[in-house]
Amino acid sequence: MPSTKLKIAIQKSGRLYDDSLKLLKDCGIDFKDGINKLKTEADNFPMEVFFLRDDDIPQYVEDAVADIGIVGENVIYEKNKKVTVMEKLGFGKCRLSVAVGRNERYDGPAYLSNKRIATTYPVLVSGFLQKKNIIAEIHEISGSVEIAPGIGLADAIADLVSSGSTLFMNGLKEVETILHSEAVLIRHPNLDAGRHEILEKLLFRIRSVHKARHTKYILLNAPNANLKEIISLLPGMKSPTVLPLAEPGWSSVHSVVNENEFWDIIEKLKSAGAQGILVVPIEKMIL
Repeated sequence: MPSTKLKIAIQKSGRLYDDSLKLLKDCGIDFKDGINKLKTEADNFPMEVFFLRDDDIPQYVEDAVADIGIVGENVIYEKNKKVTVMEKLGFGKCRLSVAVGRNERYDGPAYLSNKRIATTYPVLVSGFLQKKNIIAEIHEISGSVEIAPGIGLADAIADLVSSGSTLFMNGLKEVETILHSEAVLIRHPNLDAGRHEILEKLLFRIRSVHKARHTKYILLNAPNANLKEIISLLPGMKSPTVLPLAEPGWSSVHSVVNENEFWDIIEKLKSAGAQGILVVPIEKMIL
């Protein structure tokens, strides 16, 4: 009887492909990249990897062809398939935004009334217009949406934006945000017990990788006279590790610091007398 494997669908190319591969490999899962392949198997984890078009992934997961998938939130809400979002993955961040000509006088959503809007996301744009009580004409096109106003196809566009440089190069400006999006892990609503168990193991690894990305391991030398104050600045996961140094009156202090608080804490540590502060990246963090 063949062993149970978890089937995951990821982009075969595009903006989420590299980060999806990196996440799985950071989780310790070894497999060959999907160049010119539809499917591959992991060497050291019960998983099959399908390489698919981004827009097709929600359908494949809904139909249980794939058990789980990595896809942008924008695609999930546009396709409106019966899938469950399990985890936000922290990469592929962008926004679906409305843009108009750079020299247009935009005074709010009412500007879009009776205008022609070009987009690859007609469902999301239609929902946005309905919420604003605006009637406009939606032109659904695929690829190169940003050139639509320049060639007279549309008065405005709704497209994914990250840096905004593509809009700028095409003489457009961003005026409304419809949706903030990032890559997420989705699953079929009815996984059997075996696949659900494998998914839980994968989620454990993903969450460990994510925790590590947002923390730093720091080591420092502290005068014993100031040790209590320095320890109060470094709560760590439970409490800092303190080891005596060969030099009398000094200790080595080890701890973990959240990346968002890192620089403020470092400044306070220096003011409290800490010396020789070393900062080390964390590959995985298991709590």
